[in-house]
Amino acid sequence: MNERAQDPQFKDWTYLLVGTSGAIIAGNLPAWPAELQDAEGSADLSLPDAPLGWQPPSVRATYTRLPDGSRLLLGRSLAELDAFRGRITAALITAATLFLILAAAAGISTSRRSVARIEAINTTSRQIMGSGLGERIPLRGTRDEWDGLAANLNSMLDRIQELAEWNRQVSDNIAHDLRTPLTRLRGRLEKACSQEPDLLGYRELVADALGELDEILKTCSSLLRISQIENRNRTAAFGQINLTEIAREVVDLFDPTAEEQKIRLQFWGSEPQFVCGDRDLLFDAISNLVDNAIKQGGRRGEVRIAADRRSEGPVLSIADRGPGIPAEERRKVMKRFYRLEGSRNSPGNGLGLSLVAAVADLHDVEIIMADNAPGLSVELHFPAPHARTPSDLDHSRESSASLPLLKRPR
Repeated sequence: MNERAQDPQFKDWTYLLVGTSGAIIAGNLPAWPAELQDAEGSADLSLPDAPLGWQPPSVRATYTRLPDGSRLLLGRSLAELDAFRGRITAALITAATLFLILAAAAGISTSRRSVARIEAINTTSRQIMGSGLGERIPLRGTRDEWDGLAANLNSMLDRIQELAEWNRQVSDNIAHDLRTPLTRLRGRLEKACSQEPDLLGYRELVADALGELDEILKTCSSLLRISQIENRNRTAAFGQINLTEIAREVVDLFDPTAEEQKIRLQFWGSEPQFVCGDRDLLFDAISNLVDNAIKQGGRRGEVRIAADRRSEGPVLSIADRGPGIPAEERRKVMKRFYRLEGSRNSPGNGLGLSLVAAVADLHDVEIIMADNAPGLSVELHFPAPHARTPSDLDHSRESSASLPLLKRPR
């Protein structure tokens, strides 16, 4: 034990053997620690410097009483453990400092990027306010949330620009379509003011003027009705209705007109096809499609209407053998007042298919136009019928009743 106490390789160790009287037999401690009075155990000790050699300031020791009554203590310095704890503490402090520095740098970088993207959006907004809707927010190709926001805003601007262009076209078309009847009306009134008083002539002029005013009011009523349908103000009358029955009623309604024009109307569909919707609106939409098929596509004497069911839901199709509609024009004909070049001189105001599009959008119906080789095929794809929720039926029936209905063709 004395050899171990003097060996430099064991300088971190503490040894002590005392007899029954407390006299030191061997070891490198000057005395038995006073706080160790139990027969055996372990403890952390803070020891003063000892004259018997180098002593660590603190040790972790274990001690026991031998069978002859002497006592043995073995301990090791805590300096290495304290040094390791110090290194761990220093490492944690260093890591925490680096983490705070990196977090601050990342925060500053993110903040600057966010501010830069916000400023880009603000700059584009100012350019749009100053020069129009032609500007778009630049994309950086990072596919992050900012690029997603910029893409959504650009899509919204595209939609706004499209709607603005539609409104401009509608305004031009309204001015063009109303100018002719108003000009004729003004001419008749001027004629009435300039000619000699004639009761019969006045009555004819008044009758002609009323006819012109009726056409103008009909156009205004159609525009109002389409706007109300597009605003989804008419859902109170929704319910489960038989699409096959409605289509058959439309065929019966137009059968005399088709017979006069030597056109054969064919209806296919015997099974009931139930959909959720407004019966009157669907009747008018189908009537407009059949009327257009007879006027524009019945030149070869055949118009076919079919009600069927497919995997995704009920489908109503109207097919004719006319010239059809070019593929690039099929989306445009759904706009208000838009008319093909070949039909500009025919009666009508170009609002029929706009009403069909509004009714289809209200009922979540997909309109598909395709070639009928020759002719045009229009398919209305209805969603599968489902129960209406209370929120769907929570609209005022008064607003629904105030919506004017188009007159059904005679």
